[in-house]
Amino acid sequence: MFIFKDGIKIEVKFCKNILSRFKGFMFTKNINYCLCFPNCNSIHTFFMMKPIDVVMTDRYFNILYIYKNFKPWKVILPKKEVYYTFEVPINKFNFKINEKIKVI
Repeated sequence: MFIFKDGIKIEVKFCKNILSRFKGFMFTKNINYCLCFPNCNSIHTFFMMKPIDVVMTDRYFNILYIYKNFKPWKVILPKKEVYYTFEVPINKFNFKINEKIKVI
């Protein structure tokens, strides 16, 4: 799977099992792909090495919340109507609220 925006394409890895959801980007030094957490409306960045951008969407990939430059050791509390949470390399995309993410 990939995200496409403004001529940029980046791989998306879906975190579906308990181990991949737990690990996420913890202890990762080179973040050059996106993670998608289905049925996830909150996250933490404990044990992360670098900041990330966080994009939270509904089940149709409409963007509801964006957290730019989200630093390690922070928490996003549960948000209503969020279904997918994307962890994205910092400053990779210029997403806007109410925009739809193109995932193919």
